Amino acid sequence: MARSMIQRRQEAARERDEAYDATLKRVVRAARPAPDFNKALAEARGGFVGEAIRDPAAWRPRMKSRDPARLRLAAARHLYARYPVSGALERIWIDAGGLDVGEVRLRKSWYVIAARGGSLYKEAAGRWLTRKEVHRFLNPPGDLSFEAAFWQAVARSYTDDLGLALSIAHSKIAHTPRRQFAFWREVVWFFCANPAPRALVDDLVDYLAACRRRDRGYSLKGRTLASLERQMHDWHRDLATIARIEAARRRAGRAAARAGMAAPEGGRWDGSALADWSWKPSAKEPRARREEYVVRQLSSAAELVAETRAMRHCVSTYAAKCIAGSASIWSLSRRGAGKAERLLTIELDRCDRLVQVRGFANRPPLPDEQKVLARWAKARGVVVT
Repeated sequence: MARSMIQRRQEAARERDEAYDATLKRVVRAARPAPDFNKALAEARGGFVGEAIRDPAAWRPRMKSRDPARLRLAAARHLYARYPVSGALERIWIDAGGLDVGEVRLRKSWYVIAARGGSLYKEAAGRWLTRKEVHRFLNPPGDLSFEAAFWQAVARSYTDDLGLALSIAHSKIAHTPRRQFAFWREVVWFFCANPAPRALVDDLVDYLAACRRRDRGYSLKGRTLASLERQMHDWHRDLATIARIEAARRRAGRAAARAGMAAPEGGRWDGSALADWSWKPSAKEPRARREEYVVRQLSSAAELVAETRAMRHCVSTYAAKCIAGSASIWSLSRRGAGKAERLLTIELDRCDRLVQVRGFANRPPLPDEQKVLARWAKARGVVVT
């Protein structure tokens, strides 16, 4: 008797299920590889062969873990650990991501010294930490990272408030370069004396890092939290202004490219063809003090904003004119005794004619400054109307 279509479909489905079940029964799970203890030992011994207190061949781990990081830590404990140490030191054997070779070596060496029972202060950390700070680093309150343990130890030298010390240790200060340790220790002292929310501390750390990049001698002495916060907001406004000017410059560059013209590179605009100028007064002049006067063109967003901030005027708003080529902005400064003092900001039109000159807070130029200005104008062919 002929089978119906439904019966044939049901039988086909049953055959597929049986074939699938048979396939599953034939599948054999692949054997998991055995833990690679030799590799873990080799990685733990790297660079510290002569420091081991136990024979590597005597390691008989009873571990089921196949995680290379955990095996490496277990190997390090066997080789070097006479005493238990905190997780802050042990973590380097588990994860060294984002660290350069020198930092990895330093952290491993600190672990080896501490785990063997040596004096971490005398053998390594005394370069940065006091004895008491080393003790606090080795005995952190809770499970902290290496960086947090390090900086909470520093902070606790300046405050008895453990919560404040931990807040500072978990801020962006923990990720600052150790080669600038003296400066950032001063920053920790400042925030211990002037407690602030962690979010504000992180924002101020960004600002202080920028200050440090601009001036290696930058210090917090004599500064207050309120003044720093105000300066930080000014810095943020400067960054926003630079971003707007840069956006305008890029738009102008794209427009020039569409017109078949080459756009200047390096984040600058073409500006005037006049060269920068410098002049040293004669030693016979009564006011000469080994000074040099310099007039240079400002042809980038950062330079315009820096001039605005230093001179307390609005020259940064002239960026659009500079980018369009209808104006150029120049800065007259006096250099001497290792210092540079901004004196005047100068605007020229596209024909290199003097449009306006302003000093600090838009004051007019002083008589001595006018004489220097006249020398520059004569030397560079600037038309003074």
